[in-house]
Amino acid sequence: MTVPTTPTPRLDRGRWAQAGPETVRPGVHRIPLPLPEDGLRAVNVYALEGLTEGLVLIDGGWSIPESRKALEDALAQLGHDLGEIDHILVTHIHRDHYTQAVELRRLLGSRVHLGAGERRGLELLGELRTDAPVGSLETLRRAGAPDLAERVLAMYDGEFDATVWEAPDRWLTAEELRFGDARLTVVPTPGHTQGHVVYLDQERGLMFSGDHVLPHITPSIGFELGGPALPLGDYLDSLHLMTTLADAQLLPAHGPVGDSVHARVGELLAHHDDRLAETRAALGDRTRTAHEVARELGWTRRRVPFADLGLFDRMLAVNETAAHLDVLVARGRARRTESDGVNRYTATVG
Repeated sequence: MTVPTTPTPRLDRGRWAQAGPETVRPGVHRIPLPLPEDGLRAVNVYALEGLTEGLVLIDGGWSIPESRKALEDALAQLGHDLGEIDHILVTHIHRDHYTQAVELRRLLGSRVHLGAGERRGLELLGELRTDAPVGSLETLRRAGAPDLAERVLAMYDGEFDATVWEAPDRWLTAEELRFGDARLTVVPTPGHTQGHVVYLDQERGLMFSGDHVLPHITPSIGFELGGPALPLGDYLDSLHLMTTLADAQLLPAHGPVGDSVHARVGELLAHHDDRLAETRAALGDRTRTAHEVARELGWTRRRVPFADLGLFDRMLAVNETAAHLDVLVARGRARRTESDGVNRYTATVG
């Protein structure tokens, strides 16, 4: 599932989440699809015409009846139907991007493409057979918040639908996809998930950025199974990678279309620099767990106290804090010790 790092975001600014297609360029249409979540109201699926005899989708949406109906209605307004979907290029494995792609393949025979870095996470889903955020719960325990981990776990009913987690038709690496004379460049951008990719249409100057670059919020980091040791470090590296590519129009998975990928990347890098400084300051001269540090910080643009967050958002806050503390350790600005399965951090001098 895709979730924001800053809890309870206001993503409903403007009209971007309203049903119906928006034509970004001739042959490129943004279609917001509903989500069963309060924070993230919709996920953007992009329908591309002219690449094949049918349609190419960027991302698939969440496999719920309301989403499929919204997609069907939007395509009808564009003069198409679901049966014309040839390929679905998914940015990452989270439920709101991947599961409807699998359903559409089952119904229509569409081909599903996914970044190769998601393979291990998908395998673990099949092994563990749970929708509970097992990796994030383990992070909570290492962060000194076992009680919070148990309370979050109790939110899940234990039901698991394996059919929406089937493997893709093709695992993607850093490569160029050709559809007739058109080309889309696959750019791996690990961080939000290990196998997240973005799709660059260099000829038209369009970046389908998934959750890697979002216009109003920062994405959750490492919200997956089998994630890397330093997900925020990977994410920051992936942001810097964007600045080495030609600037493009931002076509995100949540929120309205933006003018410049580079401009938003600059804002995101500045945000994380500020957050790293705040996190180090919250350590003070004491040795503390990520849970203790998270309780010292404000959350969202409104600086909501940790105690006022809901359970799920507290989990996100602690996970985000642990990710920032681990980057401080990697940069030599803090040190980490472990005892009884709990990580503790101390700021270094200088």
